[in-house]
Amino acid sequence: MRGIHKILLVVGALFALQLGSLIAPAYACGCGAMIPDGKSRIQVDHETSIVSWDGRREDIVMRFTVNGDAPSAAWIMPVPNRATVELGDEELFRELSYDTEPEERTRHYFWPRGGDWPFSSGDGSSAGAAPPGDGAQAAPPVGVVGRERLGAFDVARLTATDPDALRNWLEENGFEFPDRLGPELRPYVDQKWEYVAIRLAPDDENTVLGGSLDPLRIRFASERLVYPMRLSRLAKNPQSLTLYVLAPHRMEPKSRIGGDEPEVTFAGELTYPRPAVGKLTGGKPVFLTAFEQEFPEPSRIDGDHELLAAAADTPYRQVEWRDEILLVGGMPVWLLTVGGVVVVVTAGILWRRSRKHAVRFGHVIE
Repeated sequence: MRGIHKILLVVGALFALQLGSLIAPAYACGCGAMIPDGKSRIQVDHETSIVSWDGRREDIVMRFTVNGDAPSAAWIMPVPNRATVELGDEELFRELSYDTEPEERTRHYFWPRGGDWPFSSGDGSSAGAAPPGDGAQAAPPVGVVGRERLGAFDVARLTATDPDALRNWLEENGFEFPDRLGPELRPYVDQKWEYVAIRLAPDDENTVLGGSLDPLRIRFASERLVYPMRLSRLAKNPQSLTLYVLAPHRMEPKSRIGGDEPEVTFAGELTYPRPAVGKLTGGKPVFLTAFEQEFPEPSRIDGDHELLAAAADTPYRQVEWRDEILLVGGMPVWLLTVGGVVVVVTAGILWRRSRKHAVRFGHVIE
């Protein structure tokens, strides 16, 4: 009986631990911090953002892919200056995805492979906004300085002179201010940054947040190209970032900021931007640089991404190779070659036999 009692205690403890992990709030982060309500959970699986910068103004259009059981969540993003917020254009992501598609090239091989005749019955082919005008005035008191409803988003713009403004906003909207968030906000407070605080709540109360959320566009003045990432260090799960940068020149991150080495997936000038991209950039030619970066251990993130002009506007495009068997006139070259060799060898053998036959019967004339 005593052994059974111990087993039950262990099982009960494990169950309580697992239950606690399920109901405890999970502070999933993308570009900023995402906080679920109450005992729900939410996780940012992937973050795709477009950054447009002309040396004076920066536009960030971002889209999150999330999962979890939270009916609502708060998303916090620090910004260096007074920001305006509006819904983003989904078409931007489609256009840039198309512009950065790898180039398809074909390379040929000689000998047949699996899937080629005679190894199969296949056919021989391989499978295969400008900131508000009062920005220069004295900083407003702590609190909400702007609020609007954008679809399923309740957007509040808060001053950053004190984290208490953010704490009060979260509590008024049913969210608990994470203790870990306070110290991470201190660098932004010291630099007098502000916050964009957004409450994500679907119109249907029975709907939970999941999948790809509607993109948001945030605009602010900035003399340097910066992509806020510091709050992502609060994430408990690995983070994945896709970043499209539209600027006068090819751009590169100043550092890895604690993640894997950023991988450039495209670099090139868009001389005639597509409609949505042209609307974002003013229709002028612009240089596009696309990055992919993984953050296996978000706790190692030590700052925001600052992007600088590269030494040269060197273009780059990924290549996807399609392997095909070498053909001439629709026939595999290897088959023609082997067939030709067989014909030559056979002809040689027949010639030698005929010659021997002629010698045998004395028909050879010297």
